[in-house]
Amino acid sequence: MGARTLRHTLALLAAATLTAATVSGCGAADAVEASSAGDELAGAEFVIGSKDFTENIMLGQIAVHLLKAHGAEVVDKTNLGGTAPNRKALESGSIDMYWDYSGTGWIEHLKNATPIQDSAEQFKATAAADLEKNKIQWIGPTPLNNTYALAIRSEKAKELGVKTISDVVELSRSKPEEVTVCIETEFSTRDDGLPGLSKAYGMTIPKDRISLLDTGVVYTETDKGQTCNFGEVFTTDGRIAALGLTVLQDDKRFFPSYNAAVTLRQETYQKYPALEKVLQPVIDKLDDATMQKLNARVDVDGEEPGKVSADWLDKSGFLGGGA
Repeated sequence: MGARTLRHTLALLAAATLTAATVSGCGAADAVEASSAGDELAGAEFVIGSKDFTENIMLGQIAVHLLKAHGAEVVDKTNLGGTAPNRKALESGSIDMYWDYSGTGWIEHLKNATPIQDSAEQFKATAAADLEKNKIQWIGPTPLNNTYALAIRSEKAKELGVKTISDVVELSRSKPEEVTVCIETEFSTRDDGLPGLSKAYGMTIPKDRISLLDTGVVYTETDKGQTCNFGEVFTTDGRIAALGLTVLQDDKRFFPSYNAAVTLRQETYQKYPALEKVLQPVIDKLDDATMQKLNARVDVDGEEPGKVSADWLDKSGFLGGGA
């Protein structure tokens, strides 16, 4: 079995494990002892959602474990769906919180067309506007920046001589048959996805060269190079290194920063002021390197996301047992 074939097999096994592990949320929450780290949230009850990809599921699980360790009763609704279902559930009161990203808030929820280049300023503007317009509070941000990118298998990048997205634009004119892309459905419609990217770079990709796939399959097909040469990736995804993919430089700085934060209704934030004190130290620890390692344990090694999240909290001293 060649190295590439072996990587494909491991990735497929990991994807199957993740699917099986996350269909019904995460049983590992039961392993965390209630009030092990404090009782600041004793008597509180929270329903926690998450989006349906590895990183956001693990962030949701971190919140589940952490709030339980501080005395709250928690209903685990992680792996709820994409951005829209989670935001709708939050606004309607079906869930009390989920993790979102500053770029998503600025572009998708607040309908701005242009990102703010400074990540701190973008988060500050997003949090202020969402609170004022929609009564949604943001607790954060994390240092991690899970922005979008285009990636290609490294040997093909060398063959085509592409290092930047502008190189892909030039390739689309000189060798259009080489510009085939694999993306998720959500990326195909978002203003901060392919439509905005194509407009910003002046690039047109015919529909028959765009394949809409599930997240995990985008990575494996980009690695194989049969369905597409270029794939949409998240920069904190552990599969980039595991599959040996090359991330192309966004030389026009189109993609916004996507720092993560816990979003919740203002009324919930005001009712439980201890939430920020409990969450912020954990948020401060979540940088790119940490998230890449956690994501890789699930997507590459096939571990269960709830267990990975609980292990990291425990080893970091956030569950009351010491670091």
